[in-house]
Amino acid sequence: MAAIAASSTTPRPPADLISSSYDDDDNSTTTSDSDTSVSPSQTRGRSSAVESSILSTYLSASGEALSSASLSNLIPFLSSASGRGGPHSSCLICLSRIRLTDPVWSCTSSCFSLFHLPCIQSWSRQPLHSSNSSIPSSSTWSCPKCRFAYPRSLVPRSYRCFCGKLEDPPLDPWLLPHSCGEICDRPLGVPHPDNTCGHNCLLLCHPGPCPPCPQLVLGARCFCGSHKEARRCAHKHFSCGRSCNKPLTCGMHRCQETCHQGECPPCKVKGNYTCECGKVREERVCSERKFRCENPCDGVHACSKHKCEMGCHAGPCGDCPRQGKRTCPCGKQEHKELGCDVESPTCGATCGKFLRCGRHKCPERCHRGPCVETCRIMVVKFCRCGGSKKEVPCYQDLTCERKCQRLRDCGRHACRRRCCDGSCPSCPEICDKRLKCNNHKCPSPCHRGACSPCPLTVSISCLCGETHFEVPCGTEKNQKPPKCSKKCPISRLCRHKLQSRTHKCHYGACPPCRLVCGEEFSCGHSCKERCHGPIPPPNPEFTLKPKKKKMGRVVEATPGSTCPPCKEIVLVSCFGQHLGQERPMVCVSKRQFSCENLCGNPLPCGNHYCTKSCHVLETQMRSTYAEPCEECTLRCQKGRPTWCSHSCPLPCHVGNCPPCKALVKRSCHCGSMKHVFECLYYNTLTDEEQLRVRTCSGPCHRKLPNCPHLCSEICHPGQCPTIDLCTKKVTVRCSCNTLKKELICQDVLKTYKILGRDPKDVSKSHFRVGLLPCGANCKKEVQKDESELHLRKTHESKEPGAELVNVPKRRRRRERGKETRQASKFEAIKTISMRCLWVMLMILVFIMCAYWCYKGIFWLSDWMNEVDEQRLRKMSPRLNQ
Repeated sequence: MAAIAASSTTPRPPADLISSSYDDDDNSTTTSDSDTSVSPSQTRGRSSAVESSILSTYLSASGEALSSASLSNLIPFLSSASGRGGPHSSCLICLSRIRLTDPVWSCTSSCFSLFHLPCIQSWSRQPLHSSNSSIPSSSTWSCPKCRFAYPRSLVPRSYRCFCGKLEDPPLDPWLLPHSCGEICDRPLGVPHPDNTCGHNCLLLCHPGPCPPCPQLVLGARCFCGSHKEARRCAHKHFSCGRSCNKPLTCGMHRCQETCHQGECPPCKVKGNYTCECGKVREERVCSERKFRCENPCDGVHACSKHKCEMGCHAGPCGDCPRQGKRTCPCGKQEHKELGCDVESPTCGATCGKFLRCGRHKCPERCHRGPCVETCRIMVVKFCRCGGSKKEVPCYQDLTCERKCQRLRDCGRHACRRRCCDGSCPSCPEICDKRLKCNNHKCPSPCHRGACSPCPLTVSISCLCGETHFEVPCGTEKNQKPPKCSKKCPISRLCRHKLQSRTHKCHYGACPPCRLVCGEEFSCGHSCKERCHGPIPPPNPEFTLKPKKKKMGRVVEATPGSTCPPCKEIVLVSCFGQHLGQERPMVCVSKRQFSCENLCGNPLPCGNHYCTKSCHVLETQMRSTYAEPCEECTLRCQKGRPTWCSHSCPLPCHVGNCPPCKALVKRSCHCGSMKHVFECLYYNTLTDEEQLRVRTCSGPCHRKLPNCPHLCSEICHPGQCPTIDLCTKKVTVRCSCNTLKKELICQDVLKTYKILGRDPKDVSKSHFRVGLLPCGANCKKEVQKDESELHLRKTHESKEPGAELVNVPKRRRRRERGKETRQASKFEAIKTISMRCLWVMLMILVFIMCAYWCYKGIFWLSDWMNEVDEQRLRKMSPRLNQ
């Protein structure tokens, strides 16, 4: 009632405001008699204020926002009724726009669509889809959109507001059109209007459905009844999310489903249950624990003569069905004292049972079993249409060949069915009449009266398609495209597409660019003229039905004009670009010149400069007058790293020098072999890697300092580890060399140390001699050897020919030279030439041997590198582990 009082005390606006706020066709403003106009923004502001006043009572009671989901179905109806357009702003019968002053009728069933009052009255008076022209008072008429059936007594007779309280509601700019301004007060339904919750709508008189009931219910219980809380009336039936826990129909278990609405599902607890006869035991759900097996019953009836034929059952089999009062097969004669094992005799009379036709009785005598299925008694029958009659068997239907000429319920097509009995079926044809929208045909079955409105809607959008609204089909002809706030999707073709101000989505051509061209010339200056670049092709004009494009006709962009020549004054340098030699020239006609100074241009080597006079450089322009700079003939003088002592083999060049490929000789650790490495490879290795690659992988071959033997270890750096641990066998003798004995070398060294003598001071010929003490026989052996030696010397002195036998080779040659005779001159020349030839042959052999040794060293070094790499590959997984 507070809302009613507030609306009644609101002052009335002036007449010009009324005329300007309710325009009948579009949102454009209109002027009154006093030439006063109101902008569309003011009209939209008043419309939103009216909507807020209608929903204020509901929002205060429910505590929700205006954009809540419960009001989403109501807002489009308020927008359509207030004249701002929408899906409900046109009448679906006449396809005309509903003006704010037109009397209307609103469907109150489900669609809540608005129709012109005369249109809905004419619609309700149209004949129904039947062949009978008489319309009884109890017949119904349906809504054109939702097809909800209204009784004939509810045909609208007068123009009423949305809630139905006020007849002919006046137009008030502070109220919603077609509204009385009072509280709606229609009963709210949960969830259907027929099922009311006891509360009424709190909104002001409004179109569309009433929102959910906002009243607060304190004692609302969930579906299972275990939870109780305060909720809105529209949502008082809810699920608590817990287990239902209601007792099931089986009486043994409880429902384990989540709290739900309605009855609980059947019990699904599995168990082993037996059938009614107790023969079969199966695993079944509790709701199907009572079942019957397919085994026959083995019991006997009380007569003890016949077996039970009931199948699986519980309890006793019962009395025999053949005991008691019995009759003959036709039922006319009774037999009271017949045994159950004796068949009842026939009575001999006519059977008299009705046949399947239901009109004649069986003419045969009393018999067992069923009577004949078909009645063959001849009767006179009329066909279904009544046009002919004929005597036929009772079971046979009579049909004629006459085609029915009655019109079906559509009133357009004949029945054309053979021998029709008058109940012609509905017309199976499609109506296919042109609807009032002039765009589609009626898809309904053929019917009487006017066709229903076109159920389709047409979407009217801007050029980009982001902004659009839908209107009923047929009302799109008077619509204008919506104003889109998005940016125009067509980008400019000139160079200012990122700098120019963006404009909104539109139809037709884009506005021209008004910025300065700014196009850069090849000289580096920019164009000062107004933008004259290409113009994009215009957008198509707004039309509901776009015309078909002609083949080969494509709208192209307008090409732009070229920029004028550059007229800037620039300073032009000489050919050699020397400082202080520039001259001012016009940019279009500028040309270079020679200043007669030295060129000074850096040579390709990057280290020296050209000493020619100023000339045209090849790097500046491609001209026939271009002259290359002089070539640098010096050698490269760039420094190498400190570890490389070689110079660069290339002439003066640009950039860094190539890696040093010179060969470096390094002997192995034992000195028996020399390795050849590349300078870059060897000097970039670490100290450990250098020691590793220098090993020859063979025996050390270095003489041990304390004994005459060689080191037995693999080639290694540093001092040999086996100085005092030599394991070679040595023959030790006494001072007179008579006694001898084999010992290990390291034991000999220990003996020298025990004797106080340094093994290094012992000569190689006296090593191992004198370590054994002389025995008793040593003097005899020495005297015997001395006598033999004396006899040998005396014998040699007597035989001079044999004197040269044990003489050294050099001495024998010397003696032989003295005895040679003088050779002739020819023999001397021959001897000299033979010697020279021999020397040349030896030199050639030496060169070949050196070459193959050089190759062998490289091959050996490569082979050793591969062996080292294989060892590293084998060791790398072990190190990772």
